[in-house]
Amino acid sequence: MKLRIEIDSELTETEIVIKAAALTDEIADLQRLFQETKAPRLIFYKGTGEYYLDLAEILFFETEGSKIYAHTQKEAYEVRLKLYELESILPRYFSRVSKSTIANLRQVYSVDKSFSGTGTIFFYQTHKEVHVSRHYQSLLKENLRNMR
Repeated sequence: MKLRIEIDSELTETEIVIKAAALTDEIADLQRLFQETKAPRLIFYKGTGEYYLDLAEILFFETEGSKIYAHTQKEAYEVRLKLYELESILPRYFSRVSKSTIANLRQVYSVDKSFSGTGTIFFYQTHKEVHVSRHYQSLLKENLRNMR
């Protein structure tokens, strides 16, 4: 693979062009890497305060009634977006694990699978855990494999 950088003072926005004979896994990985660098800036709410957290701190997003909460190791913050909206803007290291939960795969410590095909995700340095539904088990497994 060749890498060429051209400096053009006339440009108003950085442009990245990848030329390839075919869309390979390597090219797809590069595309995802560039997309991750543009992680969205979300606003999190708790009480009357607005918080600006790094997405890396978030363990998972979960619905509770009609509200969506982002969980860190110690706190939970409200997010004023729907899960499907979050799913479309979050970096690829976030993955849907049930109808009501999106998990940060970089924070996963272990996955305990049950005989029924469901499972439980445990996170680093916290007691918090989330349920993995049977429907999302194979997607989780594939996404974890791609992340590691």
